[in-house]
Amino acid sequence: MKKVFDPRIKICCISSLEEAEMAIKMGASAIGLVSEMPSGPGVISMETIKLIAASVPPPIATFLLTSKQDVNEIIKQNKYCRTNTIQLCDSLKIGIHKDLKNALPGIAIVQVIHVTGEESITEALAIQNDVDAILLDSGNQSKQIKELGGTGKTHNWEISNTIREKLDIPIFLAGGIKPNNISDAINQVHPFGIDLCSGVRTDDKLDEIKLDKLFENIQRSNR
Repeated sequence: MKKVFDPRIKICCISSLEEAEMAIKMGASAIGLVSEMPSGPGVISMETIKLIAASVPPPIATFLLTSKQDVNEIIKQNKYCRTNTIQLCDSLKIGIHKDLKNALPGIAIVQVIHVTGEESITEALAIQNDVDAILLDSGNQSKQIKELGGTGKTHNWEISNTIREKLDIPIFLAGGIKPNNISDAINQVHPFGIDLCSGVRTDDKLDEIKLDKLFENIQRSNR
């Protein structure tokens, strides 16, 4: 019998209440709200993040994407925005994950790992006991202007699958995923969740037709 994988779908780069409503209506179980980043799409104001997060019904996860590396700044940011999940797009430099969890009980902590090579496996193993989930993305923290996601490019899914096999916590897969490769992503990596931004957008706007195709192809992959 075929094993069925039905990943949670997170639609990122949500820019308005209307986009949040569309993503949730179409089947998203999580939305991503992007705060200030050194590069990449989807950045919105703290005020807009707060407004959207307050409008989303409790079963839906609201992710605050942050590039901050100081725990105290992240705590302050989340207490203002009031999302139920924090997505750390960069590594912490001041403070540790435990400080975040102690200061923000009930808030899920998701650490992004930018899959650049075999070293990403070691990085994931080292952090797994400190976070609630890991999100594997295509990015490069070593560039002069950091790429912390939103590249629209896939990475080596063999490495991502190895990470998923070795870890006991949920894994989200991001980076260059779109309706026409969603089935491959599911079948090759079997992630807990899939994260999409540009793959379901047209002219930077969330595209209902692409979202419909996305969920149709997810169902087809499970047949």
